[in-house]
Amino acid sequence: MGKRIRRVICVFLLAFLTVMSFSGCEKESAKADNSAENESDKIQIGMCFDSFVIERWQRDRDVFVSTAKELGAEVNVQNANGDPAQQKQQIDYFIKKGMDVIVIITIDSEEILESVEKAREAGIKVIAYDRPIAGADSDLYISFDNEKVGEMMGNALMKKGLSSGKVLMLCGSPTDYNVPMVESGFGKVMEENKILVLDVFHADGWRAELAGDYIYEHMDLVEQADAIMCGNDDLASKVVHALSEKRLAGKKLVVGQDADLEACQRIVEGTQLMTVYKPIEKLAQKAAQSAVKLAKGEELLEEELSVYDNDGKEIPYLKIEPVSVTADNIDEVIIKSGFHLKEDVYLNVPGKMPK
Repeated sequence: MGKRIRRVICVFLLAFLTVMSFSGCEKESAKADNSAENESDKIQIGMCFDSFVIERWQRDRDVFVSTAKELGAEVNVQNANGDPAQQKQQIDYFIKKGMDVIVIITIDSEEILESVEKAREAGIKVIAYDRPIAGADSDLYISFDNEKVGEMMGNALMKKGLSSGKVLMLCGSPTDYNVPMVESGFGKVMEENKILVLDVFHADGWRAELAGDYIYEHMDLVEQADAIMCGNDDLASKVVHALSEKRLAGKKLVVGQDADLEACQRIVEGTQLMTVYKPIEKLAQKAAQSAVKLAKGEELLEEELSVYDNDGKEIPYLKIEPVSVTADNIDEVIIKSGFHLKEDVYLNVPGKMPK
């Protein structure tokens, strides 16, 4: 009798454990299904970078990705390494993946124009990040006030006492459509103050070494010039290096933009007059917020927008205000904001470091 009872109990327990095991599997399966469903519900954003050679782009990426994640979106970041054909392939890849939004830091507008049009035909929103996509009917162009950037460069030179002087303009890539805006702002200030522009040079692909080569190869113009306008701080780095070798660093006024760490170091050292600080965190945050809104079909705030005339197409333009930085306000703008550490900025001139 005792054996029979034990046998019944064992059979019952075995059946009970089997049922519980299936129940557990079903729960785990349901959890996995829900998790997969939640993942597929997330907004998908593709982000195409020019390259990460320029220091600031890594900051843009990190802030954008982190902000988008906080808003429940996933970001797939691609780096074209300065190759327009590769960037086109990456955009085509994002179209096949069915992204909700594609954010593009354009290398060459002409190369990607067809792919951008395909993306929009597929219902994918397109954001031109910090550089317009010439000829494309994108959903948003978000950047800084680039004409104002050029004006700030010119005004810094005038404030320093450049009058009846001569300047060289070593500008960025001719395929970057921000470049003409910066040139226009700078040129306007030069014209108003009757400053002679000796030459205008463009560094293909924003290759900084080309700006350095220009200095070595055009010493006759360099010696005549009182100031050198550089398209960004990366170009300025090679320019100042070449000037140093010719013992002209600090004797020629150099201006740039982006507030790279080395540029800030040069400003406190006295070999670069100024840079333009562009609050990248604000730009990247606004871009991520706008991307999520566009993906959800929500309207962007009209009061924040102006219009960019893109070859006859009116593109919503979200402008972020830049800030001119010199030795006079570098502590307030750059260090106090946490953009760069005081110890890093004054690394080469510790005696000048504020307490």
